Amino acid sequence: MMREDPRNDLSKGAYDEHGALLQVGRRARVILTAVPMAQAEIRIGIAGPRTGAPMVIGEQQQVGASAAVRDLNEKGGVLGQEVVTVSADDACDAEQATAAARQIVSAQVAFVVGHVCSAASIAAAPIYDEAGIIMISPASTNPEVTDAGHPNVFRVIGRDDVQGAVAAGFISERFKDKRVAIAHDGQAYGRGLAEFTREGLNQRGIDEVLFEQFVPDQPDYGPLVDQLVAARAEVLYSAGYQGDVGIIVRQAKKALPDLQVIGSDTLANSEFRYIAGDAAEGTYVTFGLDPRQKPEAASAAQSIREKDAYEPDGYTLYAYAAVQTWAQAVERAGTTERTAVIDALRAQTFDTVLGRIGFDAKGDVTGESAFVWYKWIGDDYVPAE
Repeated sequence: MMREDPRNDLSKGAYDEHGALLQVGRRARVILTAVPMAQAEIRIGIAGPRTGAPMVIGEQQQVGASAAVRDLNEKGGVLGQEVVTVSADDACDAEQATAAARQIVSAQVAFVVGHVCSAASIAAAPIYDEAGIIMISPASTNPEVTDAGHPNVFRVIGRDDVQGAVAAGFISERFKDKRVAIAHDGQAYGRGLAEFTREGLNQRGIDEVLFEQFVPDQPDYGPLVDQLVAARAEVLYSAGYQGDVGIIVRQAKKALPDLQVIGSDTLANSEFRYIAGDAAEGTYVTFGLDPRQKPEAASAAQSIREKDAYEPDGYTLYAYAAVQTWAQAVERAGTTERTAVIDALRAQTFDTVLGRIGFDAKGDVTGESAFVWYKWIGDDYVPAE
């Protein structure tokens, strides 16, 4: 069952009727899906944004990881034990991610699905490393996540130095004679991606007409739109989360109706279409090969639609794959012990909803297309021509 203390003050621990930890600490929320203590169990964490503007991608992570755990348990669990999930809210914030990671550690988990946002993953990784906990991110793309060298850290999505190069190549090929503006939210993910894209464009002889940081979580981006108008921008490359970019695109298209918007993986998300409205039409987006199109994901995707009443877009199936990968590595290692599982993750390949994947020496995913192009047409993003 799922229990959550309804009180907002998390300064004291909360426990269910079996004595299992539900919440600890003041800022981050922890929820334990509990089973009777008499039953053998393995605890895993799910750490991501469950509040704030990026909460939709945290919801995708939660649904995908929980569905994978459900499917594992229906088949007998892992090493014959029930898998139990502990969830923590990091609000896509580095400081809160630190608190969330410590709370996840206190729940004595073997593995963490997360974090989603790059700044949160970068902040939390050393805490998990010190505690001997493996972390697999379904969505953090900043290179520093794996470049930091923590042996416990892996990800099932590509890197922003690759994504930025892909974006720069696309823009230089299709829009080389256009006035290109770049906007980012100043966070680890957005700024890093914007800088990689700008570097790639500059190397190809294209100088941006505007490189501007915006403050996230604002209801209005009129000043940025005014700058785009003043710069006579014809192409906008946006690097930030879908809520902010959705508002920017909706407002910018009113002033610049012919503006071509190009975005990153966070825009492969139905919330972007909902917030941007008709202005989302024609937006190009880089994202990994959509798992919903893979035959390996058909069963899991349909199960999520039926049992969770949820369309598994965005990072949903990436979170599912993170759980699958860890579970297979544990089964092959014959233990949840960190070193043995890490060795299995680095040495072997795994059959997942993303296809057959593995990891390189840094923990970056191998075996799948890092980033491909999609275009928003109507109510969905579809492969770009």
